[in-house]
Amino acid sequence: MKDAIGAQGVKDAIGAQGVNMAPARGRVLVFVVTVDWFFASHFLARALAARAAGWRVVVVAREGPAAARIRALGIELVPVAFERASLDPLAHMRLVWRLSGLYRALRPDLVHHVAMKPILLGGLAARLAGVRAVVNAPVGLGFVFSSSGGLARRLRPLVRAWLRVTLTPPNAVAVFETEADRYEMLRAGLAAPGRVRVIAGAGVDGGRFVPSAPPGGRVRVVMAARLLRAKGVELFAEAEGRLRGRAEFWLAGAPDAGNPDSLRADEVAALADAQGVRWLGEVADMPGLLAGAHIVCLPSYYGEGLPKILLEAMACGRAVVASDIAGCRAALGDEAGLLVAPRDAEALCAALARLIEDAPLRARLGQAGRARVEAAFLDEHICARTLALYDELTVLGEGR
Repeated sequence: MKDAIGAQGVKDAIGAQGVNMAPARGRVLVFVVTVDWFFASHFLARALAARAAGWRVVVVAREGPAAARIRALGIELVPVAFERASLDPLAHMRLVWRLSGLYRALRPDLVHHVAMKPILLGGLAARLAGVRAVVNAPVGLGFVFSSSGGLARRLRPLVRAWLRVTLTPPNAVAVFETEADRYEMLRAGLAAPGRVRVIAGAGVDGGRFVPSAPPGGRVRVVMAARLLRAKGVELFAEAEGRLRGRAEFWLAGAPDAGNPDSLRADEVAALADAQGVRWLGEVADMPGLLAGAHIVCLPSYYGEGLPKILLEAMACGRAVVASDIAGCRAALGDEAGLLVAPRDAEALCAALARLIEDAPLRARLGQAGRARVEAAFLDEHICARTLALYDELTVLGEGR
């Protein structure tokens, strides 16, 4: 598929990918996500709920290991080569042109952009194509707003200026996962009052992630995350070193080559070996991993939205130790875990040591976490709020 092709060329190209270009029955919803695995992890339940409600659902993303599963569930997927780490302005403009061609060809009633790059590029494309209704979901403030590194500092003013144009134009609503992120974007003047919503995270399948009796043997502390420095991987390893012999420390996850803050595989392996952490790599069976844990730890200082691993751990009745940042605080509330100051290894170790030694406290926190998930974070809650927003926006779009 060439980058600068017209609507008919786009129709031919995406038709070759098995995407139905016949006139749609019902409304058309297009998700734009950088990579297919993130869509499958965080937005698949909402896409399936929309499909059950009569929407035709198309995903635009870089094709990877989740593509076959997405298609098998009856969701169309158009491969687009998002380069998450690219800073090439010409490549970005070509991608804007391609997305605008896709929008003209698919004629969506609503486009849902997920994460910063789809919002920045897709927002311009939606304007060019005259898309009637847009949802922009930053899913946390991410690398640019959370990192103190030189690259993030240089990019921040440009991203801020671009977001003022693309985040909440008249046909769009921005959806944040926490009230803190909503407040920050409004305070910075990057979102328009009245055009922002909060929908609390990705949701949890309460029938798949279920409480179970903790395993026997030594206490096991599990961290599951993308292996970014700002997720606190090094802090987790340091905690194992300080608490050696008192618990097992297991790390699940893989490096993220598309993120400048990612550790390399050899760095993770060396860190795990030096500190005695068991590195599992990427784990597909998250319910099984959590069933084998006593404590789940997320010492992140990243620009989290509402971390899905915390919701899954809570759904499984596991005690949690996490950094006292907006996303973790929103997940745990006052009763479902222990919060510690970000980047404070001593405080992290003290909280972990407390839970390692106190099984009744772990049980109480786990029960509170499950109750909190059932009250607010199940898939059905998140899907219902998202579909209500879609209905609201498409009714407004028809009236313009």
